[in-house]
Amino acid sequence: MNVRFSSPPLSSDRGSAPSPPPGQTPGEVLALISSGAAVTRAEIARRTGLARSTVSLRVDALIAHGFVDEDTEAPSTGGRPPRRLSLRTHGHAIAGVDIGASHCRVGLLDIGGALLAAREDPLNIADGPEAVLGHVERTLHTLLETADGTASRTLRAIGVGVPGPVEFSTGRPVDPPIMPGWHQYPIPEFFEERFGVRALIDNDVNVMALAEQRLAFSDTLHLLYLKVGTGIGCGIVADGRIHRGAQGSAGDIGHIRVGERDEPCRCGNSGCLEAIAGGAALADRLRELGLEAAGSLDIVQLVREGNREAVRMVREAGRAVGEVLSGLVNFFNPETVVVGGALAAVHDQLLAGVREAVYRRSNPLATHVLRIEPSRIGENGGAIGAGILAIEHALSPAQVDRAVMTDATAV
Repeated sequence: MNVRFSSPPLSSDRGSAPSPPPGQTPGEVLALISSGAAVTRAEIARRTGLARSTVSLRVDALIAHGFVDEDTEAPSTGGRPPRRLSLRTHGHAIAGVDIGASHCRVGLLDIGGALLAAREDPLNIADGPEAVLGHVERTLHTLLETADGTASRTLRAIGVGVPGPVEFSTGRPVDPPIMPGWHQYPIPEFFEERFGVRALIDNDVNVMALAEQRLAFSDTLHLLYLKVGTGIGCGIVADGRIHRGAQGSAGDIGHIRVGERDEPCRCGNSGCLEAIAGGAALADRLRELGLEAAGSLDIVQLVREGNREAVRMVREAGRAVGEVLSGLVNFFNPETVVVGGALAAVHDQLLAGVREAVYRRSNPLATHVLRIEPSRIGENGGAIGAGILAIEHALSPAQVDRAVMTDATAV
């Protein structure tokens, strides 16, 4: 699947100057081409009001620096057929890294968003940043050297999702509860020093939400992505952009209190959604019943085998998630709610409970056109979403302008 980059980039450029008026730079011309808004030189001239000679200078600079191809004829309206412009996806590579509590998935994408190669390995986030990021570094080097079709590509940017709160402006984790030793660790600098490209770091649920919205639900501008696994989190897409909040903690719904429950939570409080409906909590309760369940994957297997206790617990977990979600639906009024994470693998049972609670407790106006759907991206969603975050940075007008080294006198 390829992404049409029609919305503004989600990433910010640290220290960048204010953008010039639309249509004045090669980067802004590339934005028109990559979104499909203008795919010939004549169309660019009409959309921007630039002289054709200026458009040619912009386009030629983009072609010379490997951002654009001009090799397919567009439909003719009379006379010589125009040549179609398109984003050049070959020659560039983007890395997307999904770091979980017990796994790491590294993906390589082309700059159009297509996944070229991916590799997943088990690891423990509690081993600390040096061990975990060192593993990611070695894996990324291996993929760049050996994956088919990537050896001749230039790495342009790296995106990373981590399972904890992130201050997006600095890319540093902030008091992540399941990431001991990671507080304020300079993850962007780790990658930038070793690969010489910009690295963007975000919460893993945010990048998963980004992947779902860009690739599977592109008609949705207001979307909630719920990750229901060992823990529970929510990614928020508002008007096509990730909403992170003031310090990057938006969407931390796993620690919202549910009813009058008093189950202790790892955050130090009690009655939190995660302590009631998270995979770790369900596995604990199943073990108390004498069943073998170390985590979410074992719960999924028990449900698929038809174990009544596992099925009951997952459906009840869905109701608890739905109880919290009903308040979010009333408050945020999304068009689509996507449910992913390990427990979403048994979405028939989980979503039944979620839908039951949401449609019973939410405002009818807020649920009138609401869709509650399982994830469509699958196991590579975190790596792809992190890659898309990096792509939207790499294709932002400011970054493209820097890459082609254009200034007012040159064009």
